[in-house]
Amino acid sequence: MWTEKDNSLQKTFQFKNFSEAFAFMTRVAMLAEQMNHHPDWSNVYNRVHIKLSTHDAGNTITDKDRKLAEAIDVVAGAN
Repeated sequence: MWTEKDNSLQKTFQFKNFSEAFAFMTRVAMLAEQMNHHPDWSNVYNRVHIKLSTHDAGNTITDKDRKLAEAIDVVAGAN
């Protein structure tokens, strides 16, 4: 579940290993590029933490963030 914190949507995804986490990040990167909306994220071994906010809207949550979050959940469900 995505949580609202510090004017952003945040969620941590956990995978079996680093390779699965990295593959997820690659798929999300392609999706984000298509949507022209890029996440702030970090990766440690099998975990990927994502923060979404819209920079040109004053670093706040917008529909762009909600749409990307939904799309990321679809990608995560495909794992």
